[in-house]
Amino acid sequence: MPAKPEYALSKVPEVTLIFWLVKIAATTLGETGGDAVTMSMNLGYLVGSAIFATIFVVAVAAQISAKEFRPFVFWTAIVATTTFGTTLADFLDRSLGIGYAGGASTLFLLLLASLALWHRSLGSVSVSSLTSRKAEAFYWLTIMLSQTLGTALGDWTADGTRLGYKGAAVVFGGALVLVALAYCCSKVSRTFLFWAAFILTRPLGATVGDLLDKPHADGGLALSRYVASAVIATFILASLLFLPQRAERRQLA
Repeated sequence: MPAKPEYALSKVPEVTLIFWLVKIAATTLGETGGDAVTMSMNLGYLVGSAIFATIFVVAVAAQISAKEFRPFVFWTAIVATTTFGTTLADFLDRSLGIGYAGGASTLFLLLLASLALWHRSLGSVSVSSLTSRKAEAFYWLTIMLSQTLGTALGDWTADGTRLGYKGAAVVFGGALVLVALAYCCSKVSRTFLFWAAFILTRPLGATVGDLLDKPHADGGLALSRYVASAVIATFILASLLFLPQRAERRQLA
């Protein structure tokens, strides 16, 4: 009789509906929070990127150093990747002048390279394979690139087409529904679907964030970036306090 597989708890949360709801809220906070620093405070994209890059490094270092899954540490690192991704994408697209298409294409290639190197080095890009600090480093690099790519895709779809923020949110929301249907009704790789959903939640959050804080003339609701960020942050905090998350299980070799 074959032995039953043994499992250990990972340092990342179990991928459930709550995970995705908090992830979308975190990406929206990344957009409003990033814009609050670069636009409302008039610090610019370069200074904003430097600030959030520092926060990103500190938050990810704390997550990698943790001995077990700590929800507040994990989600602080996620929010740090979204804010850094927002300002970095805006810096590439606007300050460097390479445009939405150039920025999105460059980031997409970097994301594919990160996944390829990760897979070549460790044999898997699944969240269930995070058994070493090297794997975690690849995981967070990939997340940061996916968040930055998502910002560029969201801006490109909303500003570079006639869809606007509402239309772009519908497009990316619909794409997420298709991924969910593929998860429920097909045998498509769960790892592929996870990363597809992870990438798509970022432009969804970016377009929703822009819808909330951009001026009426640009198709937004012109809400205060500070207020919107505070409300979203409160929702995330309440979700972590009242909807406890379990750690993802990983199978031992």
